[in-house]
Amino acid sequence: MPDDRLLSINQVTTRERWTLEQAIDGYARHGVAGIGTWSDSVRALGLQAAARRIREAGLAVTGHLVGGLLTDRDPAVRRTRIDDNRRVIEEAAELGARCVVTIAGGLPAGDRDLAGARARALDGLAELLPVARAAGVTLGLEPLHPMITAARSVLPTLELANDWFEALAPGAAPGEAVPGLGIVVDVYAVWWDPNLAREIARASGRICAFHVSDWLADTTDLRLDRGMMGDGVIDIPGIRGMVEAAGWQGMREVEIFSARDWWQRDPDEVVRTVRERYRTAV
Repeated sequence: MPDDRLLSINQVTTRERWTLEQAIDGYARHGVAGIGTWSDSVRALGLQAAARRIREAGLAVTGHLVGGLLTDRDPAVRRTRIDDNRRVIEEAAELGARCVVTIAGGLPAGDRDLAGARARALDGLAELLPVARAAGVTLGLEPLHPMITAARSVLPTLELANDWFEALAPGAAPGEAVPGLGIVVDVYAVWWDPNLAREIARASGRICAFHVSDWLADTTDLRLDRGMMGDGVIDIPGIRGMVEAAGWQGMREVEIFSARDWWQRDPDEVVRTVRERYRTAV
């Protein structure tokens, strides 16, 4: 049975019904050990106030979102995004977050140059990496499911995330941790990949976050219809075994975007169900 001390819940799981303050109090009340935070909620509460409340509740911050979104062609927009990433890094440092969850960004409107978008994202990450290192923060490269490449992330596979890691850290030996840089494994994004076992092993020593939810066979929305663990088709324990074999001993963060179901429910019910399913389906 998974260790309860390693359970974290991303606040997006309850954010339609609970503010960040309520999530902090609610997760702690239910004995959850960690929280994943979003910058808009942290800014609404105030960075110092959020950090203080989280510390007082005894929660670990397993990740702070969202970094990246670096594919825009327009220099002014791109500079705005770089500046916002700097702010997110500063927030993560104040919160004591284990990483900034960093997604590449999608294709700009009207753009079909996928290679160019990927090059711009990688260039942006190279600019931000020294900033993260100076702040003692890890940029966690998170591949997202290929079906949302255009809308959300031109980084669709763990293989490409490993390639980018190696491009950003040339000379790093296989399995060598690199300050300021890591890889996020989200089962919802990678479960389908026939090369998954190989690429998780390739990320050995570099995984900085592990996210769990489930893929519903009859999903109605590729981003906003995630399932509770055990309700879908993902072999979550099998993937957990892979990441643990690759050296990951950190927390398991439940991250459920669910507009038609879990976001509509009482948050206390959601957290109780998360705890139950964490024990039986993770």
